[in-house]
Amino acid sequence: MLIANQKLQENIAEYVLYMFQIEDIVRGFEFNLDAMLEKFVYPSLPNPSFANQYKIWYSEIVREMKNNGLEKEGHLERVQEVLMELVYLHNTLLTVIKDAKYLTLTEDSADVLTEFRDKSGMKNRHDVEVLFHAMYMKLQLKIRKQDISPETEAAMDKMRIQLAYLSREYIRMKSGEWQMNMN
Repeated sequence: MLIANQKLQENIAEYVLYMFQIEDIVRGFEFNLDAMLEKFVYPSLPNPSFANQYKIWYSEIVREMKNNGLEKEGHLERVQEVLMELVYLHNTLLTVIKDAKYLTLTEDSADVLTEFRDKSGMKNRHDVEVLFHAMYMKLQLKIRKQDISPETEAAMDKMRIQLAYLSREYIRMKSGEWQMNMN
């Protein structure tokens, strides 16, 4: 909860990836809130006084996921909203503003993004969602301490750099600073 709120304010890409993890944790505990709190949440609390806030936050996530049929896949509405804002920003940077740096980053990652999309069965997904799923896959590999080939690492870096730029522009857009560049 505290981590999610901090990431939401500071780095939108980290927020989305963190929420992907939370969704997977909820699924991993098969929506058993008590087990999740006891085995995962409470042992890692920075301060026991936060226990009730975390219980409320996780119970809302569990309820939202169940209500929206996200037992096997899919993302919370709050995550989908952020993804849609990022899609809008991505499209605006490419077609309205024609941001030269972002155009270059998009061109640099196009081949590896297409390859990842094809291999992961995400043919009908927007580039932004594919970028996030690629970064999430890399995160999962690192957590599992699995080796990543130098070629895959180089491909992931292209996508990571594009996503980092998009995330930075998102924070600028949300702060109002970004709109100044639209003139």
